[in-house]
Amino acid sequence: MYAEERQQTIAGLVADRGRVAVTALADEFGVTTETIRRDLAVLERTGALRRVHGGAVPAGALTLAETALGERTATRHEQKRKIAAAALDLLPDTDGSLLLDGGSTTAALAELLPPDRRLFVATNSVPIAARLSTAPGLTLHLLGGRVRGITQCAVGETPVRALGDLRLDVAFLGANGVTAGHGCTTPDEAEASVKRAMVRAAQRVVVLADSSKLGREHLVRFATADDVDVLVTDDGADPAVVEALEAGGVEVVVA
Repeated sequence: MYAEERQQTIAGLVADRGRVAVTALADEFGVTTETIRRDLAVLERTGALRRVHGGAVPAGALTLAETALGERTATRHEQKRKIAAAALDLLPDTDGSLLLDGGSTTAALAELLPPDRRLFVATNSVPIAARLSTAPGLTLHLLGGRVRGITQCAVGETPVRALGDLRLDVAFLGANGVTAGHGCTTPDEAEASVKRAMVRAAQRVVVLADSSKLGREHLVRFATADDVDVLVTDDGADPAVVEALEAGGVEVVVA
């Protein structure tokens, strides 16, 4: 295969898969990793893709583009429900405490919280707080601040300061992108700041992310793979990404 043909095929794979790894492409095409890196450099110069640590993603994958909460709630509903059900096994015991980040998958977990278990729940999500405000057995702590309309989450210095005074058993966080090399990312710096504070406030960090988020990177990192104890995802997850995360010390639960 000529270089131009290989490069055209690689561009198509990036568009189809959302992310490709240098090592996997080298095996697939029977060439060296150095050859693949040169191919990716050529394709990046043409605007066909963007190189990231260990591979490449579509050219628009690292932009500020962000999907509204309502739209995200309506997509991949079954996968998110399965992820939430699997995450129930990671809840703290009775009289334990947890953080619920905003997002459609964490909201699915909020809907499944057992009514007969006494728990302290802190969240910066307005919809999750509304859902849990009358739940028996739960002590709800709403983290205040400026609410971003697109995510309906409180952000800014107010929730970051409040989280600095809390120490909770488990934090359940959402993410727009998850990779072994770069960690967990989101498009917005204000959201990332609160997520970082949640990571610091929790004894255990659990990321809930459906398989479409794996292998993708967004603008702002809020946690490295070392910060994450468990990732819960669905059975559509790329085995190569799962293997890389597990090699980095993350326990991966496939729902």
